[in-house]
Amino acid sequence: MTAIKHALQRDIFTPNDERLLSIVNVCKAGKKKRNCFLCATVTTERPVQVNVVKVKKSDKGDFYKRQTAWALRDLAVVDAKDAVKENPEFDLHFDKVYKWVASSTAEKNTFISCIWKLNQRYLRKKIDFVNVSAQLLEESVPSGENQSVAGGDEEAVDEYQELNAREEQDIEIMMEGCEYAISNAEAFAEKLSRELQVLDGANIQSIMASEKQVNILMTLLDEALKEVDQIELKLSSYEEMLQSVKEQMDQISESNHLIHLSNTNNVKLLSEIEFLVNHMDLAKGHIKALQEGDLASSRGIEACTNAADALLQCMNVGLRPGHDMLYAVKQQQQRFSDLREQFARRLASHLNNVFVQQGHDQSSTLAQHSIELTLPNHHPFHRDLLRYAKLMEWLKSTDYGKYEGLTKNYMDYLSRLYEREIKDFFEVAKIKMTGTTKEGKKFGLHGSSGKLTGSTSSLNKLSVQSSGNRRSQSSSLLDMGNMSASDLDVADRTKFDKIFEQVLSELEPLCLAEQDFISKFFKLQQHQSMGTTTNEADEMDGGTLSRSHNSGVPQAISSEKDMIRQMMIKIFRCIEPELNNLIALGDKIDSFNSLYMLVKMSHHVWTAQNVDPASFLSTTLGNVLVTVKRNFDKCISNQIKQMEEVKISKKSKVGILTFVAEFEEFAALAESIFKNAERRGDLDKAYIKLIRSVFINVEKVANESQKTPRDVVMMENFHRIFATLSRLKISCLEAEKKEAKQKYTDHLQSYVIYSLGQPLEKLNHFFEGVEARVAQGIREEEVSYQLAFNKQELRKVIKEYPGKEVKKGLDNLYKKVDKHLCEEENLLQVVWHSMQDEFIRQYKHFEGLIARCYPGSGVTMEFTIQDILDYCSSIAQSH
Repeated sequence: MTAIKHALQRDIFTPNDERLLSIVNVCKAGKKKRNCFLCATVTTERPVQVNVVKVKKSDKGDFYKRQTAWALRDLAVVDAKDAVKENPEFDLHFDKVYKWVASSTAEKNTFISCIWKLNQRYLRKKIDFVNVSAQLLEESVPSGENQSVAGGDEEAVDEYQELNAREEQDIEIMMEGCEYAISNAEAFAEKLSRELQVLDGANIQSIMASEKQVNILMTLLDEALKEVDQIELKLSSYEEMLQSVKEQMDQISESNHLIHLSNTNNVKLLSEIEFLVNHMDLAKGHIKALQEGDLASSRGIEACTNAADALLQCMNVGLRPGHDMLYAVKQQQQRFSDLREQFARRLASHLNNVFVQQGHDQSSTLAQHSIELTLPNHHPFHRDLLRYAKLMEWLKSTDYGKYEGLTKNYMDYLSRLYEREIKDFFEVAKIKMTGTTKEGKKFGLHGSSGKLTGSTSSLNKLSVQSSGNRRSQSSSLLDMGNMSASDLDVADRTKFDKIFEQVLSELEPLCLAEQDFISKFFKLQQHQSMGTTTNEADEMDGGTLSRSHNSGVPQAISSEKDMIRQMMIKIFRCIEPELNNLIALGDKIDSFNSLYMLVKMSHHVWTAQNVDPASFLSTTLGNVLVTVKRNFDKCISNQIKQMEEVKISKKSKVGILTFVAEFEEFAALAESIFKNAERRGDLDKAYIKLIRSVFINVEKVANESQKTPRDVVMMENFHRIFATLSRLKISCLEAEKKEAKQKYTDHLQSYVIYSLGQPLEKLNHFFEGVEARVAQGIREEEVSYQLAFNKQELRKVIKEYPGKEVKKGLDNLYKKVDKHLCEEENLLQVVWHSMQDEFIRQYKHFEGLIARCYPGSGVTMEFTIQDILDYCSSIAQSH
């Protein structure tokens, strides 16, 4: 190791003006064993810089190179890992922690000792040496701190002592006095030795001469010791005197402490008494209000409210430790409990009487509202009860049992009251829908409650009485109990729409007002969940709210919003069945009323959901909307069913089918009702179902028709469908409109070709033969040389069709078409014009064949195109 140390000093540190003081062979902990050296160095120039340098062997040779250097002032901690057992591992904490493993524990200890010495000498900094043996550090410190740092410490580090400036100056003066000091070192050393001997002798003589002075000094010291003994005796007497004074002062201090402690206790006791008096003393006026306050007047209610709040504050005061052990406190708490119980009982009894009186007062106004389609206004009752809202909040927090009982009683009384009002209201609505009470019985209304029996006999009566107003057709679009939409005029439907809207408009504010009142009066949050546990609350059964079995506090319900909804369901339990009965009546009167009801109900559901999607009104109207939508779907299904079951007469012409006309009526009505409606999508789906059924069943009837040609049935009905869709401009049926137009056009052309047939039959057969010869390969100009198709045969055939015969044939054709077509659709002139065009096309075709196959023959038809136009015009005008 010494050789390596000298080599490193020579090759690495001397060129950098540094001295190597200590070295340790290490490798990094936990990695591959790649050895390197950690060196502790100081610079030779001032100010001295102390560094820790990492040196490693070069990969390309045997020489060493300097890799990393850290200033010793940056070292924070030296961790030797274990101060007792030998352990070669140690950590140096610079900017980060460097973990090393020394080749031996001795090298590690030597290096750490050197670091400690350099820190003490140059840095004067307290580097933390952790897990380092105290013995290792003590060995580095001889006796006296300053001396060890100045002298001996340096000898332990190295046997070289650096000269200070004065020593350098003295040596230079000495060497100047001996010019041969450099050239003859032995002579110089011998001279110095002689001078040192002379100095030693002088020192001995000086010591011997000072012996007398030493004896004098010893005498003086003995005298000083005697004086010290006398002083000690005086101090002992003084101490005894002071001890007596100390005991007296201790007694005085203890007495003062007891006095101070007594005063402190008195202050604290007064503070506690003032606290109890200020917070647990209820004014006599409040006590009187709780015991005798008038709960019927506004002033009495206000006084009771203030007294109840004061009582609640006294009962909820936060007592300090030990207060509840005081007899006076217990007595006051018992008094408060009695007052609370007494007032809660009096308040609950009074409010129950108010609920009962409300039922009687409202019953007297029912006769007035039964004449008009309006519901009684409960605002005055709500206004009077809201004066007790703060007292209800107090009751809820102090006596939940009575609060729960009041809630149940309120629901019981109000549910019966609302049931009477709503049933009478719906009876008036049903009477107005059907005209009079007598007429209402025809639709299944019986008794004062206005309930629908829904019996089969009432349906039969309805269908029999409405059948006199039906069109005399072999089949109807709607089944028994559902009258055709065309049988009732617009006024009746408008009347039903207004009545149904009035019913919903009356119910909506009634429910919203009651829900708002319940929220304010019973102190329930409408728009914020108040659940305190994850367990769902039990639903109210028979109007009784859930409550805890142990403390009387209600079980945590999912939200107070759910409690409001449950109360509303109990109070307005008759609304949904009454609405369903009214909807059933409207559907029996006219199945198309389901369109009005679907639009109105959808709008009110949408409005309610915007206010509160989970409210009672929103949920109830949503349930009823399902029924309305079901009736609407049933109406559509019945129409489709009637289309499928339609039968036509075998003896009369078909004309416009009843379900096509009724689809037109349905679409026109639906478009007027669903204009800007929220449920437009439901109507569009119904349109698709209906129009596809119309298309299928028109074709089915056309195939079954015996009296009227299939093309005429298809042409006329699809012409009507196309006209209807074009007029109403239903966006979802654009494809069906194009399809209807195409079917109309195709069947018009097919009927024209079929009906026109071959008006010049023999001539047509003649030219078919000509075209057959040409198709076989005979040139057109050579056809006239064929025996069966020469010019004489052509003239013979043409002479059989003079203009008079052609006109007669066209006249017969016009009469035939007139018999096939119905007057309702008025397509005769359209068909006749198409036949005229088709006849002219055939005429031009024959002329073209004559010109190509018989050129120069001079053969022409007996009539011209102008003659055809005149014949057709004359025939049309004559009919």
